[in-house]
Amino acid sequence: MTNPTRREFLGSAAAAAAVMGISGRAAAAATPRPTDVGIEDVLMRYDDYHYRTPIKFGGTVVDRATILNVTCIVRTRDGRTVQGFGSMPMGNVWSFPSKKLSYDDTLSAMKALATRIRDLTAGHREPGHPIDINHDLDPDYLKAAKATAAEWNLTEPIPPLCTLVVASPFDAAIHDAFGKAHGRSCYQTYGPEFMANDLSAYLGPEFRGEYVAKYVTEQPKGRMPMYHLVGAVDPIVASDVVKPIGDGLPETLPEWINFNGLTNLKIKLNGEDLNWDVDRVIRVDRATAETQAKRGVSEWVYSLDFNEKCPDVNYVLEFIARLKAKAPEAFKRIQYIEQPTARNLAAAKPHALDEASKILPVVADESLTDVESLLLARDRGYTGAALKACKGQSHALLLAAAAQKHGMFLCVQDLTCPGASLIHSAGLSAHIPAVRAIEANARQYMPEANRRWEDRFPGLFRVKDGTMDTSCLNRPGLGAVEL
Repeated sequence: MTNPTRREFLGSAAAAAAVMGISGRAAAAATPRPTDVGIEDVLMRYDDYHYRTPIKFGGTVVDRATILNVTCIVRTRDGRTVQGFGSMPMGNVWSFPSKKLSYDDTLSAMKALATRIRDLTAGHREPGHPIDINHDLDPDYLKAAKATAAEWNLTEPIPPLCTLVVASPFDAAIHDAFGKAHGRSCYQTYGPEFMANDLSAYLGPEFRGEYVAKYVTEQPKGRMPMYHLVGAVDPIVASDVVKPIGDGLPETLPEWINFNGLTNLKIKLNGEDLNWDVDRVIRVDRATAETQAKRGVSEWVYSLDFNEKCPDVNYVLEFIARLKAKAPEAFKRIQYIEQPTARNLAAAKPHALDEASKILPVVADESLTDVESLLLARDRGYTGAALKACKGQSHALLLAAAAQKHGMFLCVQDLTCPGASLIHSAGLSAHIPAVRAIEANARQYMPEANRRWEDRFPGLFRVKDGTMDTSCLNRPGLGAVEL
């Protein structure tokens, strides 16, 4: 597939913006569908967990999580009521990073926003497809974020990314209810039989006549490799363990490799210390190579995540040069580099990451909040996109379509998603053709949140051969999400 020019990409973004209008609302539906559902009520509750061991990203150490759980009741046009369920970690440190506001400040703001989003969602009565319902509510959610920031006298606005995270379990619950109402996997409800609008209503005229169904599969992949996270403060070998946890789970990288049969490792890096970053990858590779040799395994891969801390592309290029010189075999195992520089794409120059993306796929994550940001990321030199359930099922599907249309590298990543949120994330991975693996690190940091799901979906939550059994993700709704 030929990659569009910068002008063509920006033209696509402008066309999409014109279709959606200033408010971002979808174009009017051509013809309502008898399969449409309307929202009857929305319920929500929270679960709180402490991590068994801290995780560090973006320069911040996190040791806890708050999970937002949402139940949405919808009514079909023939009068039936059906419940759907969505769940997602709030992820405030990742989605609402701040040097002025505390952890509790940002979490409290997100909870206040969640209440507003609940009220807005429950008040939406126009029947439709979940993607249209979400697209119609999106601008109201953003307005609610501004109102929440004003009401709480926040010194910073609530970022759009944060708003997506808060809204995501509501969107998931609607998709889940819709699929269950029709006795189908959600991934079998994204064609013209169920959708009044084609993709041009959301992504611009070049998508006219195309539906989400073109870019997802109705049936999930049978098995997928699982990415294990090597956090920036995680011990690699036994000598790194200062205070053993002693809960029976692995505490070093070799132990985890043997425990789960790992072949895919995601390595968190600093982005502000070249020597540390290069040494970290070399140490991970050395421990992995020794362990895999004992297991008789010769093939494994890495991804590298700088969490937007690199000052510029020169840092990335120097990192690559040093790693290739010191550990060429480790370098060969890298599948992609994730979000090396700051998430603010408007502040970056065109083609800023081009030199790095000629060497390896460079994937945008924190930068992506809508299709316009996807196209702008491509203009800045990103060649890949990280899809996340925590940005919403509807948003993830639209970004997946746009990214595939433009020939971009795709991956799906989680937000230390446990339980139902991991099942949701795994469903995205299993139904988007280009995605190669699944991230699943709640089992490392928040295993308690997975406990009640393990017996129900053992192939997803008990990994022994480095892969997850995704064949079960074909049940009504979001694959396997159940109350």
